[in-house]
Amino acid sequence: LAQPLDGLDDALAAVDALDRALTGGLLRPRPEQDADLTHLAHAVAASPLASRVAEAADKASAGAAGEEHFVALAAGRAALLGAVHDALAVRVQEFTGRTPAERQPSAPDAPDAANLLAAARSWLCDLARSGWQGIDHELIAGSAPIVSALLPDPALRRLAVLLDGFAAELAASCPGATLERIPARRWGDLWARALLLTLPGALGTGAPDRLTGRLLPLGTDLHEHATAVQAQVHAVFEPADGGPSRLVRAGVSAPKPDTVVGAGVWHLLRPHMTLLAAAGEGRAMELTDMPATTDGDLLWDDAHARPGEPADPFATARVALPTATAAATAPLDRHPAALAVPVFLEGYTVERHEDTVTFTVAGHPLPVDTDRAPAAGPLTPDTVAASAACVALLRWDAGTYRLQPLAVESTVRRRTVSVHAGAWAGGTTDKAAAKAEKAATDAVTVLRERAGRLLRK
Repeated sequence: LAQPLDGLDDALAAVDALDRALTGGLLRPRPEQDADLTHLAHAVAASPLASRVAEAADKASAGAAGEEHFVALAAGRAALLGAVHDALAVRVQEFTGRTPAERQPSAPDAPDAANLLAAARSWLCDLARSGWQGIDHELIAGSAPIVSALLPDPALRRLAVLLDGFAAELAASCPGATLERIPARRWGDLWARALLLTLPGALGTGAPDRLTGRLLPLGTDLHEHATAVQAQVHAVFEPADGGPSRLVRAGVSAPKPDTVVGAGVWHLLRPHMTLLAAAGEGRAMELTDMPATTDGDLLWDDAHARPGEPADPFATARVALPTATAAATAPLDRHPAALAVPVFLEGYTVERHEDTVTFTVAGHPLPVDTDRAPAAGPLTPDTVAASAACVALLRWDAGTYRLQPLAVESTVRRRTVSVHAGAWAGGTTDKAAAKAEKAATDAVTVLRERAGRLLRK
């Protein structure tokens, strides 16, 4: 994992070049922006996108780029990050000894919403013309009717939630001209992904598989934003027919008021997924014809699942994880930030310097990203630093591989004690967490009452 990758810095430099051009805006490009656009075109010159990206760079340099040209720039950027993802994933495969399953091609569904997708694409192109330094409240407000129209359609909800969160970040940063620091890589990621999701067929998932067997949870990864929250359970699936086990994920998302924080977010998620409680309690789930994508994501439906026998995640990690097949990666998910590979580590040594924790594995240091531990769980830097075994997600961030702990195991008074990031998903006796959940319950009740009054009017 510590060895350098040929070409990685060059690919990321080309991505940064486009992000610099987007920062200043492409309505009236300056000479330095022309150079950055040319840099991107040269980086993909040996790919099938070469001619389209070269044409788009020329048009954008002249301030005459249309929607198809911005889409080509976003595609070139995504292709470079996809190549980085693939190179990093190969290293992870060597580290874990697991190879991903081959992704089966499927005919994606094409939602009948061409006008809505075109409206979203138009707004995103206006963002590129203004640049992050040129955003204002009037421009950002243009996304509101688009998001409202997209949200009712489940096939369009992924794009809707992405646009909603993106617009909220931009609105909180207006006006762009006064910003001292611009998260150019992050906003470039969100812009490019949203733009590609507006293309016909990009949102489809094809016909789902049907899985029957035993699901053994490993841990819960909680993603929280000001406007949304998602809990994603990583697990090993053992087919009932005796086929090879494989890694899968099951997630549930919910809109979130910005006043609901900490352990209160479980109140929003828990009613929608029995798996959260099972993962928190250390229990397996028995699945019958559970729909799943070819990329390893379960389309969770409680009607196809029932609680099974107790299943310790650390026993699963020691016995079942090493032989499980990794899931394939969807084309649009080929991004370094999307790397999240379940691993099990023990026998490491721990070094702690102030707020940083590092595991030394076989003589090599692996930084631990303790900042990713959710406030809605009992996992803290102190418990991580005191651990002797760890179930974690191996990620890549800021130029290096990092570990995100999902659960840790330590010895306290000669007893083995485990602490899980998602332990409070099914409820908790912790006083502070229970207080936060009660506050969330009260806040959601008040918001629902107010929304009901507005709808009645």
